[in-house]
Amino acid sequence: MSPQAQNGAKARNGAIGPRVRALREGMDLSLRDLAARSGVSPPMLSQVERGETSPTVTVAEKIAGGLDLTLSQLLRLDEGGHVVVTPPGARRTRTVRGHRTDELTPPLPGQRADVSLHTLAPGAATGRPGDPPLHEPGSRETAVVLSGTLALVVDGDRHHLAEGDSVTFDADLPHHFQNDGPVGATFLAVVAAGLRRS
Repeated sequence: MSPQAQNGAKARNGAIGPRVRALREGMDLSLRDLAARSGVSPPMLSQVERGETSPTVTVAEKIAGGLDLTLSQLLRLDEGGHVVVTPPGARRTRTVRGHRTDELTPPLPGQRADVSLHTLAPGAATGRPGDPPLHEPGSRETAVVLSGTLALVVDGDRHHLAEGDSVTFDADLPHHFQNDGPVGATFLAVVAAGLRRS
């Protein structure tokens, strides 16, 4: 760990607990979930969140990893004020079965919306029929097709989308996008949590 991070850890010990809790809750993780992801016991995590103990550098690094952050991000050493710029090479990305997701929104406490860029190879999909919804009850999603054509299947109903089309739907229903075209397709998605009223 760099001297800057060590000094930051000492300076921010009092603030790390509430930040860990806010990030954990923002990711909809229980203490046990975060314990499983980080390798830090639930009692230790609880003590850290309540400010009863200051984590060692090793424990803080494990907690950060469990929250999909670097230690510098957890301690806010790489943030300048209230603006977070994420260069393309620093985005969180994943690729599964021809579906690449670039998370454009950094994980911040209390965040209620996520923006992501999706690229689907020909024949690829964001999920499979019968997959359970990934978003919390009341979530809404808006997507804009940037290139290519897509099919959106929401609760069994199929909708065809062309380049430039946008769509908004209840994201707590089973849904997936699929690319049935001969070329790749990209779309931008914004998921806002808990906004829909019944």
